[in-house]
Amino acid sequence: MAFARAYKPAELSTMSKAEKARREELVRRYAPLVKLVVSRIAGHLPEWVEYDDLLSAGVLGLLKAIDRFDPARGVKFETYATPLIRGEVLETLREKDWVPRGVRRRAREVARAVADLEGQLGRPPTAEEIAERLGVSCEEYETILTDTARACLLSLEEVFAEGEDAPPVNGRQVVNHEAPEADPLASIEREELKRIIAGAVDRLPEREKQVLALYYQEGMTLKEIGAVLGVTESRVCQIHSQAMARVRAAVLREIDL
Repeated sequence: MAFARAYKPAELSTMSKAEKARREELVRRYAPLVKLVVSRIAGHLPEWVEYDDLLSAGVLGLLKAIDRFDPARGVKFETYATPLIRGEVLETLREKDWVPRGVRRRAREVARAVADLEGQLGRPPTAEEIAERLGVSCEEYETILTDTARACLLSLEEVFAEGEDAPPVNGRQVVNHEAPEADPLASIEREELKRIIAGAVDRLPEREKQVLALYYQEGMTLKEIGAVLGVTESRVCQIHSQAMARVRAAVLREIDL
């Protein structure tokens, strides 16, 4: 696999041949994990996004995981590596700015409508209420959800789709309420964002919460989730998109972006 960005930790030049050989063996061993993570993301992207670029980014994330992993923490390597692999892929997508600006704008409009309605109603608004606030029919609102799905589908890590400087939030940790990895560089803002998002997920309507749990916790594809729920893959896409709009709305309300 080629590399989209070079990763050369300071200690790499001091590694022995045996250490380098072990590192290369681990890359080969966990290459299927990289392909799995990349495939789940790439399945929802436009055809012009280069799959090989995403693979390269995924390998970069794997290398970082290999170099930083501490078995003493009692965490499986796959559990530790997956967010790092995914994070590098998302960073590559952010650099490419692959989502059209109009789609991002529409996603923000939906989130703002949800935030305003929740403030007025004191509860999560229905799809019909959101459509009315946007001035569109329910059918048009479903089309908007489908169109914005790709902007939201990358995950909870992409709640700030506008390229915020804050470190990404790990969607699996938020949905599972897992404790974050110890990181002396983690900012107070990042932890506060996790708290806001976790609370927003807890308040989601049951079906939307179920979709997020199956997607992040169980690692299921949208097609598999559709089979479980008895709906189409497109409908799962819309449910995920609406759930993400509610999560974004919670962030908008609490920190007034």
